[in-house]
Amino acid sequence: MKTSRVSFAAAVAAGAVLVLSGTAFAHVGVQPVGEAAKGGYATLNFKVPNERDNASTTQLEVNFPVDQPLTSVMPQEIPGWTSNVEKTKLDKPLTVHGKQVNEVVTKVTWSGGKIEPGKFQQFPVSVGKLPDNADQMVFKAIQTYDNNEVVRWIEETKAGAAEPQNPAPVLKLTAAKAADDHHDDDKSAAAAKDDKGHDEAAKSTTDTTARALGIAGIVVGLGGIAFGVASRRRAS
Repeated sequence: MKTSRVSFAAAVAAGAVLVLSGTAFAHVGVQPVGEAAKGGYATLNFKVPNERDNASTTQLEVNFPVDQPLTSVMPQEIPGWTSNVEKTKLDKPLTVHGKQVNEVVTKVTWSGGKIEPGKFQQFPVSVGKLPDNADQMVFKAIQTYDNNEVVRWIEETKAGAAEPQNPAPVLKLTAAKAADDHHDDDKSAAAAKDDKGHDEAAKSTTDTTARALGIAGIVVGLGGIAFGVASRRRAS
């Protein structure tokens, strides 16, 4: 009886883990390819799973935050899908990274393809420059199925609160690369160049020495041959 109870409890726990895992991975999310550093460029993957057993996803709409304007947004071509980038003129120009911006990308929509039940699709986008004064970006997404069902992934997670039912994709930004890092890279490159120059100079010196020794050997050899010939003539 005790063994049966333990087995039952284990089965329930395993089932709970699977249910929670399925829920966690079922959300539309966004992840960078590599890092998404503040003030830099990045490639983002919007991952869209199909949550339905009897319908296919046929459209994804991603809304970009206007208060964190991105001047460059380029979707990667995906076979079977068509992407459309929408821009909005600003009533008042914004200063982004020292430049005035009159229009920003507000939405990218993918359509024409199909994500069947039990599958997912990634939608890569090259973006920049990322904001340098924020720790994250929130993208509100809308997923449409071929049965006309629409799921709005637009709820923002509040600090200290539980995750909402339909959370919006959140991109975490990493620290910007410091100027010292660039200097270190330059120093490393210069050091590598110097090492290469020293190696080439040493190689050149070695080659010259080898050639001189080779020539000296040839001269000595010829001298020996001449001496031998002269000795034979005298003996005759």
